[in-house]
Order: sequence, then C-alpha cells, then structure tokens
Amino acid sequence: MILVYKTNIDSKSKAKQLQPKLDKLLFDCTWNFDLEDCDNILRIDAEHDITTVLKKALNQFGIEIQELPD
Repeated sequence: MILVYKTNIDSKSKAKQLQPKLDKLLFDCTWNFDLEDCDNILRIDAEHDITTVLKKALNQFGIEIQELPD
C-alpha cells in the first residue's frame, strides 16, 4: 500500500534530520520525501495503514502530516 502525506518539511536539511527517526519508526517500510512538490510529500510503501501511529509520532517532533487521497 502506498501512503501519501502532505507535510510541513520544507527543506532537505529538515528531511535529513528526520531521517533517523523515520528509519526507526518505518523500519519495515520504504519511504521518501518529494520536496519539489508544493505539498512537500512524504510517500511511504507500507504493508498496512500506519497513519495514526505516524501522526502521533511525528507530532512529537513538530511535524505535521495530512494524508492525501490516491
């Protein structure tokens, strides 16, 4: 399942700082940022819907995400 989120990550340096946290949280997923997109997309290939867990974890770091429709 491909999950797509709008984020408030607006620079490569912020994405890089978040990388270790996402690697730990999303250890069984493939993920990437598309900061060229106006919505600063976080795209995740996951086995199941992790939206609730992801939102809760990222909110602790001041990161806002909003799931986008397919």
